Amino acid sequence: MEEKKKNGLALAGLILSIIGICTSFIPIINNISFVLGVLGIIFGIISLVKKSSKGMAIAAIIISILAIVFTISAQNSLSKSLNNAINEFSNNIDELTGNKTEDILKNNLDVTLGKFTVTKDKYGIQDSEMKVTLKNKCDTSKSFDVQIEAIDKDGNRIDYETIYASNLGAGQSQTFKVFTFISDETVKQLKNATFRVIEASMY
Repeated sequence: MEEKKKNGLALAGLILSIIGICTSFIPIINNISFVLGVLGIIFGIISLVKKSSKGMAIAAIIISILAIVFTISAQNSLSKSLNNAINEFSNNIDELTGNKTEDILKNNLDVTLGKFTVTKDKYGIQDSEMKVTLKNKCDTSKSFDVQIEAIDKDGNRIDYETIYASNLGAGQSQTFKVFTFISDETVKQLKNATFRVIEASMY
């Protein structure tokens, strides 16, 4: 009877170790695999100490160790994948919301601000515009939103415009006209204004 009990510990250790190694690659469930591996080692060691079913006990210990190693490896891989996914998602959100303006202007987009000009037709109607050229520096097609601000000498905002460039191909440029159809008073202010890009987003 005692011999059967000793053999039972070795068998239990082997069964637990096999279950542990089979489930060690399954996320979340492999938390249990780690525990099964530890129990398998304990049962295997007890069987060895009691000198019962030596072969089965050694097999239980070896498989249990492998189950623990595989579990830790799988959890590390999952953790790295999750961190990478979170970081990529966070980076994409920043690019969409304009929080990466400086990086986008440095690495992904060239913005060329032309000169603000005012003309009058033969009827004396005033027309104004400023040409802005966007160039996609990426090697894939991207869409951009760019906000341009006009400020006076004291840094106060006079006016602003937002440019939407949809599906700009790799290396492709597109020119837009902004600050058109504005009041005469604003035109006077814009003649001496400073123009700058204050926000750029990419998607």
